[in-house]
Amino acid sequence: MENTEIIYGKNPVDALLESNKRRINKIFIAKGIKYDEKIKRILSRAKEYKISIHEIPREKLDNLTKGVHQGIAASVAPIEFADFNELLKSLKNRTNALLIILDKVEDPHNFGSIIRTAASAGADGIIIAKRHSSPVTSTVEKASAGTIELTPIVQASNIANAIEKLKENNFWVIGAESSGEKYYFEQDYDMNCAIILGGEDQGISPLVAKNCDILVKIPMSNNVNSLNVSNAASILIYEIVRQRILKNKT
Repeated sequence: MENTEIIYGKNPVDALLESNKRRINKIFIAKGIKYDEKIKRILSRAKEYKISIHEIPREKLDNLTKGVHQGIAASVAPIEFADFNELLKSLKNRTNALLIILDKVEDPHNFGSIIRTAASAGADGIIIAKRHSSPVTSTVEKASAGTIELTPIVQASNIANAIEKLKENNFWVIGAESSGEKYYFEQDYDMNCAIILGGEDQGISPLVAKNCDILVKIPMSNNVNSLNVSNAASILIYEIVRQRILKNKT
C-alpha cells in the first residue's frame, strides 16, 4: 500500500472519521467479530462517507496491523504537516500560546503519548525535526488515541533555527533539562512559550539547550536519573495549564 499507513483500533479509526475522514482510503473489518455499538457506528459512518469496507480474515488483519486491532483497521493517507510560518501567523496576536518542541524524540509510543497530552491541554502546535525524530506511523496514531488531527504538527529542518524564529515572534523558549536553574513549578508561564523536551537517550542536545531562554528541571530522587519523556511532557504541560487556570480565576 504505497504512500499509506494502517491505523487500527476502534478509537483511532472512530476519531479519524470524526476529524478528517478524507485521510481514510478503506476500512478493514475482521470476519466473525461481534459488532458492538462503536463498530456499528464506524461502519455506518463509513458507508455514509462512501468509504469502502473490506471484510477480511482475522489472521490477515493480524498481519496487516501487527498490534491489538480490536477487529478493525483503516488504510489512511499520511498526515499533512503544518506550515511553520502559517502557524506563527495564526498565533500573531496571542499572548499565551503554547508550543511543544521535541528534540530527537524517536520512540513512536512516546511521540503518540505527547501528541495526546498536547491535544488534551489545548497546545497550539508541536514542532519536530525532520531527522532523528519518530515519523508519524500507525504506532504513533494508536498511541495518540485518535488525537493526532487535533494539534498542528510542524516538521522543522533545523530545531535551532526554529527556536530563533520563535524568539523573533515573541516566544520564550523553555527547555526541560536536569541541569536547569530552577524547578519547573517555580517558572511563570504567563507568556507565549515553547517547551522543549529532549530525546530518550541524551535529552536536549547541547546546541538546543544553549539557545533556550530558560532551563527548568523536575525534582528527582537520587537513585533515578530521568523520567520517560512522555511523562515529563505531561508534568510540564499540565503545570502550564494549572497556572493559567488559576490566573483566570483571580
